[in-house]
Amino acid sequence: MIYLIEDDDGIRELVVYTLCGADLETVGFERPSAFWEAMAQRRPALILLDIMLPEEDGLAILRRLRASSETAGIPVMMLTAKVSEYDKVIGLDLGADDYLPKPFGMMELIARVRALLRRAQRETQEPEGYSMGSLYVSPERHIVRVEGRDVTLTFKEFEMLVLLFRNRGMVLTRDQFLNEVWGYAFDGENRTVDVHIRTLRQKLGDAGRCIHTIRGIGYKLEEPADED
Repeated sequence: MIYLIEDDDGIRELVVYTLCGADLETVGFERPSAFWEAMAQRRPALILLDIMLPEEDGLAILRRLRASSETAGIPVMMLTAKVSEYDKVIGLDLGADDYLPKPFGMMELIARVRALLRRAQRETQEPEGYSMGSLYVSPERHIVRVEGRDVTLTFKEFEMLVLLFRNRGMVLTRDQFLNEVWGYAFDGENRTVDVHIRTLRQKLGDAGRCIHTIRGIGYKLEEPADED
């Protein structure tokens, strides 16, 4: 199930019709209050979220979603007329998993939605968990702990951390992150990767020092040096 929060009747009806026609069950909401009522009854696999909304703007909704451990892992794609780099960075800083500016093509929307759903629903053969110092990650149970304390990550942050563990000691380029985590031909906004790495490090606290920046290339995971 996909939830769409969009107050423009024409856009909402077109997106719902298109996604349902592509066998992607979607429900649209004009107002955030109706969305939150539905969230109390059923959690979606993906949320499509406009920014300019009545009652509560999309960024406030995103903050609430990411602040709760019950909803922090739900992928969120922003659908918005705000197209400046600043607006994109704000949304990504708050934990958005993708950002599609209006007007957008229906085929691109379907491709991006399916890419997010594949990563949210895929079943992979993973070890019980990865460890490095005080950091523990369980891909199967979607758990991240630092010194035994649970850490809440967004879907993309979690996927990036698991990818780093899978390739421990290897340098991953920004393009590799975009291809493996976002899963489609991204628009070349490498800033997206940097923003997610920064927030990931912040959430991991001192354990985030195991994520090393390789200047001009990308990032790798390894034990931190005494002075990093």
